[in-house]
Amino acid sequence: MQPGMPPNIQDILQQAQAMQEKLASAQQELEDVEVTGTAGGGLVTATVSGAGELTALAIDPKVVDPEDVETLSDLVIAAIRDANRNAQKLAEEKMGGLAGGFGGALGLPGF
Repeated sequence: MQPGMPPNIQDILQQAQAMQEKLASAQQELEDVEVTGTAGGGLVTATVSGAGELTALAIDPKVVDPEDVETLSDLVIAAIRDANRNAQKLAEEKMGGLAGGFGGALGLPGF
């Protein structure tokens, strides 16, 4: 496309289709990946899918104290948050360039 020329709608549609396919592929890859997060020096480990869905939780028996359930709860929450942060980071790495540059990739001004 030359400067000042209107974009060819067929080219734009093909580029949009290709971008959509790349985005769908990246989303599927994220759903298939598992990411972990830990708390308490590894006493609690949470595993989430790349999409952020909790899939597993491992608790070291050393941290289980019937007299102190609050600490265990805090560690579980911290491990899940850590895993979700790691999943979000992975998603940004995988999809950041795709989703962020959609308009520019099509050669459309102002997007």
